[in-house]
Amino acid sequence: MPFTIATWNINSVRLREPLVARLLADEAPDILCLQECKSPVDKIPTEQFRALGYTHMIANGQKGYNGVAILSRLPITEVARHDFADLGHARHIAGQLDNGVVIHNFYVPAGGDVPDRAENDKFGQKLDYLTQMRDHFRAETPRRAILVGDLNIAPREDDVWSHKQLLRIVSHTPVEVEHLAAVQEAGDWVDVTRQDIPDGLLYSWWSYRSSDWEGADKGRRLDHVWATADIAAAGHGSRVHKAARGWEQPSDHAPVFASFDL
Repeated sequence: MPFTIATWNINSVRLREPLVARLLADEAPDILCLQECKSPVDKIPTEQFRALGYTHMIANGQKGYNGVAILSRLPITEVARHDFADLGHARHIAGQLDNGVVIHNFYVPAGGDVPDRAENDKFGQKLDYLTQMRDHFRAETPRRAILVGDLNIAPREDDVWSHKQLLRIVSHTPVEVEHLAAVQEAGDWVDVTRQDIPDGLLYSWWSYRSSDWEGADKGRRLDHVWATADIAAAGHGSRVHKAARGWEQPSDHAPVFASFDL
């Protein structure tokens, strides 16, 4: 069963409902995973999405913050939601397709501005969240699974505009990269995006603080598509839909796509 999946930190699904609808209409992924929905589940505006053929949704929401949702044209059944690090945050949802593939949608904590857990509780929460993700995948080894989302870490040197200048900036510090690598190893996850696009600078996020975000092109690859090793070879067609970052009232993230033949 071939399908295309996209992941997008939408930064308020209600505020940016028209952008979600535009992406669904223009690009027609079979599955769209959203993060930072900032909405209780019953307030997610599904009517327009359903009219476009996305008649299935599973979601984990809360008022004003966090929140993840999976919109799908294919039947999908919720199989898990985890509160890693016991933060009380809606940051994970997992659903299973009819072919048995499980899709995990994650919104990892950003971690604040200071990369020191002694000075910044949010950074400690981020590291604890990643540690519990690692422990979970060690205890329950995933098979035939895809993990997507805003992981809030740009792990490779070419995932940021300047490796040297960002080494002490949250999202690219060595300790975060090490924690993310441990999660990846624990689940035998393959970075499908970099499997398809192995070389070169690649970003999915550009700060709102930059008025010339496109010209300066000082981005980071914070949004990821992974697959377990048993199905990773079926992944292809990875791309970042950079144009969406330039839409009216955009999210600061761009959607990331991949296709699978399973």
